[in-house]
Amino acid sequence: MTVDQSTKDKAQRLRALAGDTVLVLPNAWDAGSAAVIAAAGAPAIATTSGGVAWSLGRGDGQQATRDEMLAAAARIVAAVDVPVTVDVEGGYGAAPAEVAQTVAAVVAAGAVGINLEDSRAAGGPLFTPEEQAERIAAARAAATEAGLPELVINARTDVYLFGIGEESGRLDDVLARAAAYAEAGADGVFVPGLLDLGVLADLSARSPLPVNAMAGPGGPSVTDLAKAGVRRVSVGTGVAQAAYTAARRATLELLSTGTYDELDGSLDFFQMNGLFSG
Repeated sequence: MTVDQSTKDKAQRLRALAGDTVLVLPNAWDAGSAAVIAAAGAPAIATTSGGVAWSLGRGDGQQATRDEMLAAAARIVAAVDVPVTVDVEGGYGAAPAEVAQTVAAVVAAGAVGINLEDSRAAGGPLFTPEEQAERIAAARAAATEAGLPELVINARTDVYLFGIGEESGRLDDVLARAAAYAEAGADGVFVPGLLDLGVLADLSARSPLPVNAMAGPGGPSVTDLAKAGVRRVSVGTGVAQAAYTAARRATLELLSTGTYDELDGSLDFFQMNGLFSG
């Protein structure tokens, strides 16, 4: 496969963004949301598997297929000029060869990064560190073979998200996983479910990989996360949830009172259309 120079440049840009300062990644789920996020000034975009799945009428957790997820990713890449990193969930297959197939499709879609989680299923159990390291190594090899060795691999571990093991041992578990994942070729470690600033600071100081946190309402600000050493912040399905909540509120108002106040302040038709009109 031949990867064009612009895609390689985007991969290098994504790497540079993560190294320069804390990288804040709003999560998109379709071409429209991606275009709005890019127009708002986001330097890079992450996809959300949950948001993509919902837009297809499916639930999160690999209920959408690899082909469906990667088709959505390709539409997002085509809609924006910024680097796009794709949430590929568990890789759409447990075997390293299946992860490699997914990564090849990511590169073909024009994306320049992935999130790859170590959960076998929602809620666990997790792949062992050795098993997941083998899957990450397969992802790295597949990216290189596809012509994009610069692909950014963000290795997600769900130790905290799903409460795996005794609480007192979770930090050591994540550190052991980060070490194994780094050796296998990962570029970062993503630890959703962990927002304790003290633990994040300890993890950030000891991890061989830059730490990514998933933030949201009621949690620490980006500034506080950055002070704790976090290098990358995303919001998962949060933006998609907000968009669907806006649709629900507008519908409830329209059906109950026949008024339209919930639509006030919306992007107007010409603003939206202008994101796509030549």
